[in-house]
Amino acid sequence: MTRITKVNKKIGNVIAAVLLTTIVLITNENIFSISTDKEYYIATTDLNVRTGAGTQNSVIFTLQKGNEVEVLIKKNNWYQIKYLEKKGYVYSEYLEYSRTEQNTNLQSFNKKISFIGKGIIACIILIVSLLIFRKVRNIKLLKSVTKIKRGTRSERDLVLKLLKYGIPAKMIFHDLYLSKNNGEFTQIDIVVITGVGIIVFEVKDYSGWIYGAGNQTQWTKVLAYGKKKFRFYNPIMQNNKHISELKKNLNLFNNVPFYSIVLFYGDCVLKDVNYIPKGTFLVKSKRVNDVLKIILKQNEPVEYKNIDEMLGILKEAVENGESKENQIKHIENIKDMIGKERIFE
Repeated sequence: MTRITKVNKKIGNVIAAVLLTTIVLITNENIFSISTDKEYYIATTDLNVRTGAGTQNSVIFTLQKGNEVEVLIKKNNWYQIKYLEKKGYVYSEYLEYSRTEQNTNLQSFNKKISFIGKGIIACIILIVSLLIFRKVRNIKLLKSVTKIKRGTRSERDLVLKLLKYGIPAKMIFHDLYLSKNNGEFTQIDIVVITGVGIIVFEVKDYSGWIYGAGNQTQWTKVLAYGKKKFRFYNPIMQNNKHISELKKNLNLFNNVPFYSIVLFYGDCVLKDVNYIPKGTFLVKSKRVNDVLKIILKQNEPVEYKNIDEMLGILKEAVENGESKENQIKHIENIKDMIGKERIFE
């Protein structure tokens, strides 16, 4: 599960918790209705008011027959009462119900709580509606280029970024399996046709510190504060091979410039990376629009001699990637190229 997925799940849990709590507070009137009304009783005889519930407690003062008191707490046969700002306990048998007076302050408070709660629910419903609308809109956008489960989550996120930047859907090609002369395939994450040339994306999901140079075959990924180190193939060289295969397939368009973008998702840090060739860009996902702006504004327009033929070749490469057989074959070719099964320690 990616960090973005975890964050979205936490946000969803918080919204659900707040919504549920608010509904409970509003629907359960008893939560804020304790002592909403004041009850008054009349003493049916002269009555001692004591410090506690029971005759063993001392007398504070004596009520006269007919005195009206407010009952604060009912405790078995003893009531705590208030009379002329004085409080104490009396035996309930000598009190007779008189009237009930509504507590306007508490009623007002309850109404405010209810109003605020309804406001919170309305806001949450609005937020959830906007999130659902955004989700549906993104799915619709994504389907204009690729399938919603094809490739990695990061690749699909990049497709959405390109669409929202203004790149036409018909000019974006995702998860291409380009045929090679030896019958194998080169898998390319994303290819974009623009007015200034062809942009080829290599998408990486990495964490940790990244070290490497454009002219080094192997780069290093460092995790756990230097305790773990991993080698991986130079993504610049990897994407350059993709571009080389594209040029072979699109041999009528060799004069068209190609731009290589290695896009990093995740919380990795490009700690020490240098010797980046001209026309190549290494960029974190949040800065991809900045790179697109540079490429599209700082380069001259190009003329595609046969755009339909080129688009047809790229569409065919996308269709190749839909075949499970081609996917399995490509994975097996990569494993054979790495040759780990031929290493005996």
